[in-house]
Amino acid sequence: MAEVHALDDYYLAITLLITIAYQLFFFSIAFSLKFDKLTDFAGGTNFVVLAIITLAFSGHHNARQIVVSLFIMLWGARLSGFLLFRIIKTGKDDRFDDLRGDFFKFLGFWVFQMIWVWTVSLPVTVLNSPNVTQYSQPDFGTGRDIAGVILFVIGFVMETVSDAQKYRFKTQQSDKGAICNVGFFAWTRHPNYFGEIIMQFSIFMIAVSPAAYGYVTGQAYNALYATIIGPLLLTALLLFGSGLPLQERPGAKKRYESGNNWEGYSQWLHRTSILIPFPPQLYAPMPTFLKRTVFLEFPMYVFDPAKHSDKSDEVGRVEEGPRETVDHEQSGGQPVRAQPTHL
Repeated sequence: MAEVHALDDYYLAITLLITIAYQLFFFSIAFSLKFDKLTDFAGGTNFVVLAIITLAFSGHHNARQIVVSLFIMLWGARLSGFLLFRIIKTGKDDRFDDLRGDFFKFLGFWVFQMIWVWTVSLPVTVLNSPNVTQYSQPDFGTGRDIAGVILFVIGFVMETVSDAQKYRFKTQQSDKGAICNVGFFAWTRHPNYFGEIIMQFSIFMIAVSPAAYGYVTGQAYNALYATIIGPLLLTALLLFGSGLPLQERPGAKKRYESGNNWEGYSQWLHRTSILIPFPPQLYAPMPTFLKRTVFLEFPMYVFDPAKHSDKSDEVGRVEEGPRETVDHEQSGGQPVRAQPTHL
């Protein structure tokens, strides 16, 4: 098949238009029927659609293009399939309780999903584009290629297995105070996020190889390196947007205010890395400075009952009795008694 030149030779415009049309189609269904089950499915499968179209349009199916296209298709298909399965089981998505009745607010979420899909797809889109495929390519199997494949496999296993572990824990555990500290969750509080991040950087690592080894030059060289915005956007969203900020402090606050095994939960927070997998025996005594920097446990994620609890008696709860809580700032990462919890 001859390569297709569609609107521009980086496939940026055609992939953007396809993404807008794809998301608006599912938005119209979701808004008109107040139907949550297709939202995440539309996001994940959009990656598959873009990879298939750009690979087909390129007309140059070398091994590197096939590998990165398959990787993003595999990731998107698995993620959308799992999220569809989960929403069918749960019935609805609580994220949209305040949005689905407001046309513009709900549309805003879908517009953001368009930006997310199009941007994260950029490494694959640009690698498959005519402006890059016009150059000769290094044979697949370079050091970057091998490292990228290894990282992708690690990330895919982590995300897939941790999703299964969390789902199995929630469906089989009748004790509401139980803490999911099994499998990967014993080493990191968010193994699925970590797996997702390293998968996207692994795809970029492979896709940029033609530029890194000097085969692609000029504007195409710059374009390939610029696609790092894809994995960076995904990482920023997980660290500062729809990922950890919605999980960490709100989750701890809910545990504390409901009295739902708060002590056990605070101990798990104290000994378990927030994102980067690390042995809990080494993480627990680690100085707070290292946790806040190297291990990315920023203050914005930390729950302090005295500052963040809505309960009027939170101070009394902390001061009464000899219960042990965790205050990293005052203890250098060690448990202290009768102090507001700061994990």
